[in-house]
Amino acid sequence: MRRILILIHTAFTSSLALAQLVDDSIAIEGNYRTFHFREPRVQPNAALVFVLHGSGGDGKGIMQTSKRLEEAAQKENILIVYPDGYKHFWNECRKMAETPPNKENINEEAFFTAMIDYFTTKYKTGPEKVFVIGTSGGGHMAYKLAMNIPAKIRAITAIVANLPDSANMDCTPSGKPIAVMIVNGTEDEVNPYGGGLVRAANVSLGTVRSTDQTFVYWSAVAGYKGQPVKKAYADTDPSDGKTIEGYTYKKARKPEITLLKVVGGKHDYPGDIDVYLEAWAFFKRQLSTR
Repeated sequence: MRRILILIHTAFTSSLALAQLVDDSIAIEGNYRTFHFREPRVQPNAALVFVLHGSGGDGKGIMQTSKRLEEAAQKENILIVYPDGYKHFWNECRKMAETPPNKENINEEAFFTAMIDYFTTKYKTGPEKVFVIGTSGGGHMAYKLAMNIPAKIRAITAIVANLPDSANMDCTPSGKPIAVMIVNGTEDEVNPYGGGLVRAANVSLGTVRSTDQTFVYWSAVAGYKGQPVKKAYADTDPSDGKTIEGYTYKKARKPEITLLKVVGGKHDYPGDIDVYLEAWAFFKRQLSTR
């Protein structure tokens, strides 16, 4: 039986590896913005999940970290897209960011809106099933989308990213509640858990508020008060030196707000969970809140 299971998994993984990688682009205000995805094997009304790279990265690079979500995509009816930032960066809400898209005021909202329209038209993805997973600078981009175009985004997961503080905030939030999951490490040397200056890819990105303040912000927008429900995650990987504490606000007809506090975590992923599968489980919960 074990050999049969291994063969099935190997065959499935091989079919995933052979799935055609599609590279495409959309012209946005004079710039061709690129994105990547595997030729979909999904049914109509599939979920559309954007996976966003960090500062200095690219879409194909971050694709290497989401293999388990890719393996689940056909069964779960997910179309996963890996956009490229403009010159490897995003124009987020960080006013002080010394990056090309910030200096040139690149229109990210137009890019993501165009991609949503592209996949809705070409592959019949569900317009109310659009989700974003972002790591580091990609997490900041996810925050911006949640603030500026929440009508188009159902939920986000931001990994190793805190909201900019008031001195560094370059967005005018809509104030509309949206489901948010935050995954941050207490020993993060790039995105300080307690807030402060962020430097990545050899550029300054300004100052951020603390993780707790970021969690409080999104919880307040969603209308939550009191204390969140706490959950201790199983330490399935003792060798990584990290444990996870979950804090959640969840109520019927309200978007869920969750913080995964990675105790001992740095600017990386915890070993106890697969953050992409955890994000997808979080997204699926939001589909039953309306």
